[in-house]
Amino acid sequence: MSFNIALSGLQATTQDLNTISNNIANSSTVGFRGGRSEFSAIYNGGQAGGVNVMSTSQNFSMGGSLAYTGRELDMGIEGDGFFMLSASDGSTLYSRAGMFNQDANGYVTDPAGNRVQGYTVGPNGQLQNGNVSDLQIQSGSLPAKATTSVGQVSNLDASVDPITDAFDPDDSSTYHSSGTVTVYDSLGKEHAMTQYYVKTADNEWQVHYRMDGNDVGPAGGHSLEFDSDGNLTQGETLKLDIVAQGGASAFSIDLSYKNSTQYASAYNNSSLVQNGYTSGELNGIRIDDDGMLYGTYTNGQEQVQGQVVLASFNNPNGLTPVSQNAWTATNAAGQPVVGTPGTGTFGAVAGGYLEGSNVDQTAEMVNLMTAQRNYQSNAKVLQTNASMQQSLLNAI
Repeated sequence: MSFNIALSGLQATTQDLNTISNNIANSSTVGFRGGRSEFSAIYNGGQAGGVNVMSTSQNFSMGGSLAYTGRELDMGIEGDGFFMLSASDGSTLYSRAGMFNQDANGYVTDPAGNRVQGYTVGPNGQLQNGNVSDLQIQSGSLPAKATTSVGQVSNLDASVDPITDAFDPDDSSTYHSSGTVTVYDSLGKEHAMTQYYVKTADNEWQVHYRMDGNDVGPAGGHSLEFDSDGNLTQGETLKLDIVAQGGASAFSIDLSYKNSTQYASAYNNSSLVQNGYTSGELNGIRIDDDGMLYGTYTNGQEQVQGQVVLASFNNPNGLTPVSQNAWTATNAAGQPVVGTPGTGTFGAVAGGYLEGSNVDQTAEMVNLMTAQRNYQSNAKVLQTNASMQQSLLNAI
């Protein structure tokens, strides 16, 4: 009986050594989860029968540390969740290793060519929530966009005297101040739109508009009125219809002076925003904590390219580990719950970072020495058992 017990000990310890060796070998593997051999005692009718490895569990409760790489498509999960990958055979893999890049068709893939899953964008750039598919970076140019809105917050100097002379853009004595904003037509061409401010009476101003040497806006200007506390009370918005030159389409601009003031201080623009831009080429990718992928363009604009989704399981230890730093789902793991990073129990995604292995090398070396002693002890029992049997045979 002692021979069989010692033999079971050798077999179980061999499996434990394999698990420990695999942990040590993968201590630098991105997204790796360390394993642990779980032993159980064997009894035969109440008699000790040895030991076996009941299962090898993985440590999903402790994450690995995040290391900065600076690569734009590298992603590390800070918390719970798995990246979803579509393999070439149509199966779905789950991974914590965020070493991603683009293939020749712009799909976001891992080094093995498995495609990262997420919410894609529609023809008009809207995120298609609920439609999980292969994430793809659109490498084409970003078309020019005509300016449709301009918002500015200005202060007009209340201390200046009204002007009664007719407005003349070439005569600075006929206006108090001016400001210029760049707007774009449908072809992406820049136009400088200048606004001239004329105080006509206490708390009353007229704004005149010029672009490309021509008057735009209402004849006689746009009226702004302020109360005695310097707050804008009339003329907050204006719509300008622009007839573009050089083959561009006509366009309209919604102009807003919301929160503009009239105080006894010099004219200034504290805020100026417009939504037009010229065309641009893709020159980078940016990833937010919520997994949103943005294409960055040479014209300074960004466009949503998709959103990474994560999956979680009630029993992650039920997942089956496979090659390529991934797992496959099983009935023991339960059905995957899919969501976006940073929502519910899902962790955030750190762009430009990779999650390292959660293996503690020091602890594994101690475990290795313990397993080695266990192996030697069981081998010694076998040797002793063999010696006792030889002695018995010799006595006979």
